[in-house]
Amino acid sequence: MRLHDPLALLLLLALPLVWWLRRGNGHETTVRFPSLAALAAGPAGWRTHWRWLPLALRAAALVLLVFALARPQFGRTESRFTGLGIDIMLAVDISSSMLAEDFTLEGQRANRLAAVKSVVKDFVGGRSGDRIGLVLFAGRPYTQCPLTLDHGWLQTNLERAEIGMIEDGTAVGSALAIAARRLESSDAKSKVIILLTDGQNNAGRVSPDTAAEAARALGTKVYTIGTGTRGLAPYPGRDFFGNVVYQPVQVDIDEETLTRIADTTGGKYFRATDTASLQQVYEDIDQLERTEFEAPKFYDWRELYPWFLLPALLLLCFEVGLANTVLRRLP
Repeated sequence: MRLHDPLALLLLLALPLVWWLRRGNGHETTVRFPSLAALAAGPAGWRTHWRWLPLALRAAALVLLVFALARPQFGRTESRFTGLGIDIMLAVDISSSMLAEDFTLEGQRANRLAAVKSVVKDFVGGRSGDRIGLVLFAGRPYTQCPLTLDHGWLQTNLERAEIGMIEDGTAVGSALAIAARRLESSDAKSKVIILLTDGQNNAGRVSPDTAAEAARALGTKVYTIGTGTRGLAPYPGRDFFGNVVYQPVQVDIDEETLTRIADTTGGKYFRATDTASLQQVYEDIDQLERTEFEAPKFYDWRELYPWFLLPALLLLCFEVGLANTVLRRLP
């Protein structure tokens, strides 16, 4: 229980002054009779005994109004927030090679991007206390979602990611540099980039090694994920009649570069060859990046001023009604 504006209670000191000034400025009424003895000898009516009531009602109403101005509040719940203090940028490859359908979802064949979307959704859902952002890349990087605690909006932007929305290619170094730049001004306890690709750097203006050095200088750890089956992967296409046909394509992941990026920044390289292993990779990263902290207590405050304001208004109405009817005073 607290008063949001306790200084408002100083108005209570002014109430006796107002009453005193009102009495001092009042005029004594006179009755044009030769003597008041006859009136004094008569019986006092019940109105005489209650003539103090309007003034008491007004005083009570003013006191309640002052307390309403002080805004009393009641703490309904006490909470202690536990957060992770981590800012995470997800860098996801959306080059044309991500169309290869060597993953499964709910027993059905799915391309790599669809599998990544499903797994990342679960990963994000388990980190409600972290700010997470998203960088998409193909021939160049694009910030799809800046760091945010609104994970619903983040996942909406991830669902909007489509292969072909950026010119084709695999700009691993540029994507890493942009993700690190997004974390540059962060004051989080830990800063992490999770970079996923199924190819090797063949586009962009920044080399992966240069970007890794920049990330390390900014105190950012990078986890890299190479995704795709080993060997040949089924890639969808169309035949002369428009039917979907699959042709095997060689999976060509530059694991050496991805490992070097992770080692340079203090992270780790993972290889995901199917949906289960991809899910396990994100679960492993989720466990590696757990540095919980406890924030100060806070309360969910409930405003109580209406419980003072409404009775005050009712008392004023009652006082006005009495003063102008049964307890009316004639000059």
